[in-house]
This record gives sequence, structure tokens and C-alpha cells, in this order.
Amino acid sequence: MSGEIAKAFARAKARGEGALVAYGMAGDPDLARSVEVFTAMVEGGADILEVGVAFSDPIADGPVIQGASERALKAGSTLKRVLDEVVPEVHRRCPETPLVIMTYVNVIMAMGEERFAKLARERGVSGAILPDLPPEESGALRATFDAAGVDLIPLCAPTTPRARAEAIAKDGRGFVYCVSVAGVTGMRAELPPDLSQRLDLVRKASPVPVVAGFGISSAEQARTLSAHADGVVVGSALVRAAHSDGPQAVKALCADIKRGLKR
Repeated sequence: MSGEIAKAFARAKARGEGALVAYGMAGDPDLARSVEVFTAMVEGGADILEVGVAFSDPIADGPVIQGASERALKAGSTLKRVLDEVVPEVHRRCPETPLVIMTYVNVIMAMGEERFAKLARERGVSGAILPDLPPEESGALRATFDAAGVDLIPLCAPTTPRARAEAIAKDGRGFVYCVSVAGVTGMRAELPPDLSQRLDLVRKASPVPVVAGFGISSAEQARTLSAHADGVVVGSALVRAAHSDGPQAVKALCADIKRGLKR
């Protein structure tokens, strides 16, 4: 396992803060300008960067992120180009900020599991999120990632039964990603009333930090969840800000979310 992710959570905790995992789409609007967006996230206080890889048939992405993926694909973004052109430059600019790739299993398989894990680690990647990989089928890939020093980060859905959620959490790497709402990514005015209880359950079982993602877009929501999770993931709100107003708007939104995560 990489260790960088654990250090990022420890630094946030030492400052009396929850961690902000900031999501962006690599290659939106193009590869070079997406580097500026990721850099702005860190300048705004992001503790971990989730680097989205454009994919034509996502299962988890709502309309905002789907739009970003379409723009990135039109700009020529691929997993290889993200690893060659985006990740190394972001890592150079922000060496202490862990980078987590978010993509889909067939993209990894097309590159080759071992090749991806080795190349990702060499370029500065600390972890990966694969939302279409069931935990029961993740053993071989997790072993490959472990050997390379890349954390395969598991997800728990709102519909995941308690026993299965506890089993997922106990075998977690990097952090456990608790999906806040059923459905796809996207900003929500309200989060489910049972979310805090679900986070407490997973957190109790997990040896690694637990974060909540999907639907979180405001400092107030981050503040509410900070008592029950070690951090939050913010995606659609940042992608929308980047597309509409550019890196400075992304920096300001990250700073606002971080204020909500102060304990």
C-alpha cells in the first residue's frame, strides 16, 4: 500500500479538520488546463485529488460529470495520456497531495492490470477507485495493486447490507468511500437522514479512514458529516465550477468546503 493517503488524513486530523477529497475530470477542457484545475484544488485546501478518467459508458456519473467526460474525450483524453501528461505534472506541482485515479475496470484491463499498476505508481498515483468492480471479484486486482503500492479503494453503497458493508470496510485500502445517495453523482440539496448512521457503522468496522461522497456540494453539508466521517468527496460542484468559471472558482469552493470541515 502507498502510505501517502494515510499521511494526508493524518495531516488533516492534526490540523483539526476533516479531509477534502476533490474530484476533477482529467482532460476537461483539455489536458493542460485540467492540470491548472487540479492545482487550484490543492491551493484551495484539497487534501487528496481524485483524478477522473473520461469514459464513454459510465455507471456512476451524473450529467455534470458525464458532460465533462464527453468534453475530455473530444479533447483526446485517454488513460495513457492522463498518466503521461496530467498525473506527473500535478504530482510535480503538488508532491504531498495523493492522487487517486477514478476509472472503470475495462479501461484497466485494456491497458493491462500489471502495466497500469506499475505505470500509475511510477507517475505518482497513490490509489484507484473502480466503481464497477464488485468486492467479491477484486482479490486478484487488489493483490496486483498492493504489490505495486497502489491502494484499491472500496466503495459502500446505500443499499449495501450491513454485514457486507462491514466486510468491505475491514479489507479496505487507503480509505473507504461511502456513497451517500442511491443513483448517480450530482449535487443534492439534502442528504439521506440515515447517512450519519451508515457512516458510523462503516467507520467502526474500518481500519482505514472513511469518507462520504456523491451529492456533497456545500460547507454546511461537509460540516454535518464531519462528525461521522474522516472526510468528504466533492465532485460535481467542482466540475461545474471549473467549466463555468475556471480554476479560481474551484480554489474558492475548495476553501469554503474546508472551512466546513474544521472541527
